[in-house]
Order: sequence, then C-alpha cells, then structure tokens
Amino acid sequence: MLRTVWFYMVLVISVLATTIFLPVWHLFGLLGMKGAQHKCGHYVAYYWANILLSAAAVKVEIQGLDNVPAEGPVIFVGNHQSNFDIFVMLGCINKSKSFLAKAELAKIPVVHSWMQKMKCVLIDRGNMRQSIKAIQRCIEVLKEGQSMVIFPEGTRSKGPVMGEFKKGSLRVAEKSGAPVIPVAISGTYRIMEANNNMIRSGAVTVKIAPPIIYDCLSKEEQGNIHTIIRDKIAENLSVG
Repeated sequence: MLRTVWFYMVLVISVLATTIFLPVWHLFGLLGMKGAQHKCGHYVAYYWANILLSAAAVKVEIQGLDNVPAEGPVIFVGNHQSNFDIFVMLGCINKSKSFLAKAELAKIPVVHSWMQKMKCVLIDRGNMRQSIKAIQRCIEVLKEGQSMVIFPEGTRSKGPVMGEFKKGSLRVAEKSGAPVIPVAISGTYRIMEANNNMIRSGAVTVKIAPPIIYDCLSKEEQGNIHTIIRDKIAENLSVG
C-alpha cells in the first residue's frame, strides 16, 4: 500500500515538474533549433520514465541493446503486458521515439501535451477510418526520422500469455521501409496488473532481437510479417 501511494505521488509530482521544460521546448522552436527541441522532448520522457521505474523499485535487465541502430528511425514492436511497458520502452532504450497509443490518453493533461511534441499518434481502434489515418501518420513520422513504438496486441494482456497481433498495425513496416526491432518484455504485469493495480517492486527482463528488414523478406514472409515478429518475441519471452 505504501509503495502504491509513494508511486502515485511521484507520478503526479514528476508530471507537473515536466511543465518547467515546456517553455524551453517552445523557445528552441522559436529559435529554429529543431534538433535541440527534439532532444528536449526525448530526454524529458527518458528521465521521467526512469524516475517512475525507480519509484516503483523496478529493476530492468536489458539484453540486445547493440541490436538497436544508432542512426535512423526504427519500429520497435513489443508485447504488451502492462502500463509499465511504456516506462520500460521510454527509460531503457535511449533512442528518441514516438508511440502508437490509444486515443484515451488524450484526456491526460500535460502527458498529452508531451505526446504531441514527441509526435505520438493516437488511434481509436473502434473507428476504422481514423485507424487508417493513424497508421498513415505513423508512416509519415518514421519518414521524418522519428522511431515508433507499436504494441500490435492492441491492449494489455495483463499476464504472461501474449495475445494475437493485429496485422493492420504492421503495415507501417511495409510502407515506411524502416527496420523492425522485436522487443520481448517479461514481468511488467507483476508490477501492477497482477496486484489489482497496486504497485509492487519486481524484476523485468527486456530482450531486443536483431532488426527485421521488410524488403529483405520473401513475398510469403512479407505477407506473414506479423506472425514472424510475434514468433520472435514469443521465443524471447521469459516463462512465468
């Protein structure tokens, strides 16, 4: 109970504290310093996520960081066990990135503002037309040089069993040409979802597989890229 109270106190305070950097972000934009503006958004999110992982006493073991290219945009495709997957992706992979995220996040003050600045794309999965536009926007973001994070299950599994991948979300790989990096996240559900949303400390394992290049796949493999990526993530998930 105390850890839960502590975590949410830190969450609220840290979110409010990030507003200090909003004028800095806008100043960089007014000065035409787009690179500095871009780094500002990235590092605010990076350190914020690490603060929250620390507040929850989450220890992350990460393997395969050398599979992430230093230059150029990529598509991080991960399984989705918990809300903590977002903090893990932001705080443990030090590469600027946007998220394909559910539209409900637009209701969260401050967080939504930073999501806009980081070029995150909101998707309403119940609206087919809007979903298509969201995927198109993801492709544009990648072509602008920003990496993307996609959770193709569409919702949290809240446990160790991975759900099916929605094929449509991985059209981003086909249309953008960006490398796909499969990311297997194990144990995040134990931090929150397995405890009726109470926060417990725990260990998380992240395994990053080598990039998959869409254009290097056979026609048959291209048609089944969602299965290939899911199988690679499943292979790297820790049991239990």
